[in-house]
Amino acid sequence: MNTPVPPAGAKIDRASLPALFSPRGPDTHKGSFGTVGVVGGGPGMTGAALLAARAALKTGAGKVLVGFAQEAPPLACDPLQPELMLRDARSLLEEDWGVTAWVAGCGIGTDTLAANVLSELFVLRRGAPLVLDADGLNLLARADIQPGWGAGPVVLTPHPAEAARLLAASTADVQADRSGAARELARRYGAWVVLKGAGTVVCPPEGELRINTSGNPGLATAGTGDVLAGMLGSLIAQNLPMDQAVPGAVWLHGAAADALVAQGIGPIGLTAGELADAARRLRNGG
Repeated sequence: MNTPVPPAGAKIDRASLPALFSPRGPDTHKGSFGTVGVVGGGPGMTGAALLAARAALKTGAGKVLVGFAQEAPPLACDPLQPELMLRDARSLLEEDWGVTAWVAGCGIGTDTLAANVLSELFVLRRGAPLVLDADGLNLLARADIQPGWGAGPVVLTPHPAEAARLLAASTADVQADRSGAARELARRYGAWVVLKGAGTVVCPPEGELRINTSGNPGLATAGTGDVLAGMLGSLIAQNLPMDQAVPGAVWLHGAAADALVAQGIGPIGLTAGELADAARRLRNGG
């Protein structure tokens, strides 16, 4: 039986993330804070894309578009967040909307349409950073899509089981050496890796690990990974340096859960949809 080894690396805490709390200038406008494109939400999983998109907006992105991996958008607008612009994935990809960061895979499914949409995104992303999450990682592990995603930073966000599929290993092997698994994924794909779990491991392509200090068991519920993906895309779109945006989103996600628990909201019964408002308060000094 493998004995888990705690990952070693620099700690991610609030003090290490000055860019996350930098004040905004008085002469800024929505174009100053980037445009996030969310590609996901296949049939029956519309909510995953919406959770990511809402989180991107409330974490500070100037504009957020959603391209659903369906033949037509399942909604004319998001009734909870009408500021979001909803499209089907192909119409989002075929026109240049000025997207400055992409979030792909949230609820996208693993069918042929999902694989084709992601492959098209890799060709058309025009060097904009990409966060690849959830079923996007499963399609990659199955070789239904190839890592030919071109120029521009890429962030992979596996949980331990997804990491195991990508490495052709077992989940127990990943958990026994989380640092090693994150480093190998970063090396293999030339990407930033966010290996989720207790003490999320953040590893850039160069392999210099950082370990998150925030978060609690309230995050062990459906949809929290979609929220994290949206936060990552949002901070990257806002042009935070990658070494602040990636660990910053991870820390903010966990700190939002900690703030909710401190208010008596969870950990039992905490929902993914509650995280974005808590994260917004934290970024604004709350």
